[in-house]
Amino acid sequence: MKNKSLFIAIIAVILASSAYAQIPTIEMVYVKGGEFMMGCTGQHSDCSVNEAPAHSVQLDSYYIAKFEVTQELWTAVMGGKNPSKTVGNNLPVTRISWFDIQTFIAKLNELTGKKYRLPTEAEWEYAARGGQLSQNYKFSGSNNLEDVAWCKKNSERTIHPVGTKQPNELGIYDMSGNVYEWCSDGFDFYEWNSTVTLVNPTGYNLSDTRVYRGGCMTSYWDVCRVSARSHSLPNAKFTFVGFRLALDADPNND
Repeated sequence: MKNKSLFIAIIAVILASSAYAQIPTIEMVYVKGGEFMMGCTGQHSDCSVNEAPAHSVQLDSYYIAKFEVTQELWTAVMGGKNPSKTVGNNLPVTRISWFDIQTFIAKLNELTGKKYRLPTEAEWEYAARGGQLSQNYKFSGSNNLEDVAWCKKNSERTIHPVGTKQPNELGIYDMSGNVYEWCSDGFDFYEWNSTVTLVNPTGYNLSDTRVYRGGCMTSYWDVCRVSARSHSLPNAKFTFVGFRLALDADPNND
């Protein structure tokens, strides 16, 4: 009986190692923490009420994925199941709910031994703005939307392979356009009277809805701005919403 249990344990380890070996490489970008003004800042115009007021946020360092999660990565983790309408290995996965993503991340972490997660909304915006390398662009990496985004004007109303437009200042792709991206936060309006710098905010997690950011392939310029916000129920699934991964950074190596 003892030998049989050992054999089963060894087989389980072999299978787990084999599954891990088949997972595509996940390229992560280091984002050095710092303080920034989140929301509708001076270089923007025609901001929505849910982007105001701009407010100070302090973030610890973290990692964020260079690319949106692709269908190749999703199917490798989820056992071949691809929910996307437009299919292609290097296309971002879509038609996945916020809840579906939690299942995916749990499986991915089990396979890799890492602690991947969704970025917070503040982490998402800071990275989209270029972090400490920010040039204060309206969109993620440029003031010219079509340089960095697949959008209403150039996409022919379809999603495109990740990383085929210019990256932003940190070398991150598609944070404006292509597909919206789910964040971890529950949605809430920003506080108007607060004078306190928020430290690593995580949003209003009792909210019925979750935030998604960045605009998509059918978006006009206004919702592709780095401060633009959208939200929906966490069980909603759209052909124009995907996600990217984040990881905590080791504070001892910062």
